[in-house]
Amino acid sequence: MTPRSLRRAAVSAATALAAALALVAAAPPSATAAPTDYQAEDATISQGVVESNHAGFTGTGFVNYDNLVGSYVEWTVSAPAGPADVTLRYANGTAANRPLDWTVNGQAGAVGITYPGTGAWTTWQTKTVRLQLVAGVNKIRARATTADGGPNADRLTVNPTTNDTNPPSPPSNLVVSNIRSNAATFTWSAASDDVGVTRYEINRGGNVLKVVDANTLSATVDTLTANTQYDISVGAYDAAGNASQQSNVVAFTTPPSNDTQPPTAPGNLRSTSVTVNSVSLAWNASTDNSGSIAGYDVYQGATKVASTGSLTTTVTGLAANTSYTFTVKARDPNNNESAASNALTVRTSTSGSGGIPAFDRDIAKVDLGWSVAFLPDGSALVTERDRFEVVRVTSTGAKTTLGKVPGAVTTTGEGGLLGIAVSPNFATDNWVYFYHTAANDNRVVRMKLENGVLATTSSPVLTGLTKNRFHNGGRIGFGPDGKLYASVGDAQNTGNAQNNGSLNGKILRMNPDGTAPSDNPFFSSGGNARYVWSRGHRNPQGLAWDSRGQLWASEFGENSQDELNLIQKGGNYGWPSCEGTIGSCGGFIAPKRTWSTAQAGPSGIEIVNDWIYIAGVTGSQLWVTQINSAGNGVGNPQAVFSGRWGRLRSVTKTPDGGLWLTSTNGDRNGGSPNTLDNVIVRLRFG
Repeated sequence: MTPRSLRRAAVSAATALAAALALVAAAPPSATAAPTDYQAEDATISQGVVESNHAGFTGTGFVNYDNLVGSYVEWTVSAPAGPADVTLRYANGTAANRPLDWTVNGQAGAVGITYPGTGAWTTWQTKTVRLQLVAGVNKIRARATTADGGPNADRLTVNPTTNDTNPPSPPSNLVVSNIRSNAATFTWSAASDDVGVTRYEINRGGNVLKVVDANTLSATVDTLTANTQYDISVGAYDAAGNASQQSNVVAFTTPPSNDTQPPTAPGNLRSTSVTVNSVSLAWNASTDNSGSIAGYDVYQGATKVASTGSLTTTVTGLAANTSYTFTVKARDPNNNESAASNALTVRTSTSGSGGIPAFDRDIAKVDLGWSVAFLPDGSALVTERDRFEVVRVTSTGAKTTLGKVPGAVTTTGEGGLLGIAVSPNFATDNWVYFYHTAANDNRVVRMKLENGVLATTSSPVLTGLTKNRFHNGGRIGFGPDGKLYASVGDAQNTGNAQNNGSLNGKILRMNPDGTAPSDNPFFSSGGNARYVWSRGHRNPQGLAWDSRGQLWASEFGENSQDELNLIQKGGNYGWPSCEGTIGSCGGFIAPKRTWSTAQAGPSGIEIVNDWIYIAGVTGSQLWVTQINSAGNGVGNPQAVFSGRWGRLRSVTKTPDGGLWLTSTNGDRNGGSPNTLDNVIVRLRFG
């Protein structure tokens, strides 16, 4: 093969475009249009070149992608509106996989489609993806996502077809073997599909560890960390992007390595903020010969007061006008501990609180308190995710189980009984709203709570939200406008997020009775689009409104960045093309704040006096930040209670001026819980 150059080339497709337009004018395509071939050498090419030095191509040549992320071929095709099977004829004479992302008219169509080696540059194969086209002219782009570029591209065949909405069956019999400190091998039985499986994704907690093609039923993941617990499942996808439910879960712990070398000491420990009862700290990262830091422990004198994976934390509950001395140590995956950082002595202020809460008292122990909503009498309703129970909790910690939400089921992952919202008119209508996983979907329902008794039946409000083991979203809340909002994950099907015909990957807005408000941005489109308030979300889980009535939402990222977003009516937040600020983010609304996915895992959020409080699941800490005076951004977030209660799921303002915070440790795999070992605690201000 001719070596790939790094020059940028833009090859005009004026002739192809003119021909396509002429075809549209001469004979508008019908719903039964025949397959049409489009040669790659006639397309628009960026960072690639037309060559003819390998036999077997059709037309006059083929496109050799440059070895760059972002190199692409873009075909201009004509088709009827609706789905089409789009088949690429390609060759790959190397052992490197050369994945492509497919877009249609700038919108995500199929993400991470793999094009493994074909054995030789003269061996041509085909792979089909299902894309949604508009009537008339479409621009279909195949963009390289790795530094190896794309495969040699010969020809694109576009075949309009009927819509495939049937997902594959779940892969089965997943087993793990050859577990090492940094790797493990996974084997499973094939999924089936009415059209055909195109790929499998190996997942940990909803994050993709590896993608393989449909012919691969065993793969080794070599990016694991020593001495770490894992729970792994596999999902299947078809050409239309339909995601199967997940396979069975395998849980294991990687063994320690033989590493005995501690990390370097954290450097430049410093204070970034001081209040009357708190000190915010930051430090420079340590390094380790293993390539990984497991966490940092913060000491106040000889007492450990925080554990975190971040480079910041805020120590609370301090006395005013008092000096405290802090140090930080790093740990690697084998629990080798570094030497201490420089010692830092800081004196707290004499007045002011700065919006940083302090621990007040324990309220109650529960199983997995996913969401909290307060009743007019000052008591709270708490949803138990895996028990499917609704528990009434008073400010003194007295608990009463009111009953179960009928039809709620687990997904052995992130599904179950999730969000809760009390009707703004509860005093007269007695409605309580729930978001839960059911046998065939996720749904929003409502139930009567009268005279302290929860009804035994529920009434559907909105059904048909696709479920999966991960990415179920699940938060609901009434906005200042009296409408009910719901955060809905993409159900592990990235194409859902940009498709207004899907309720998934969205923030939805509805009337309390489940009808769609006529002032929703896509109401005139009909169908599911009537409910869409914003789109392009991966797995949003937090909703809260500021003093201006603006909606803020937290969102789990894939493997790079978590997000805090200021939600606009009809706004597009970029997933799957854009994760945080990474990827093809042009034209999308940028987040107001991002974190690495190891630091946050933002779930529930709350806003008090324009301070935002974000419960971090993955980072096991509460993030605090203040909305700026213009209302269009936030300050530098501070991490509080790092590692104190583990995985934090919800934060809710109380009628008496505090916050309730819940933890959900042990929440990764669902099941039948029998231990009440998670907390509800009260935080106070000032």
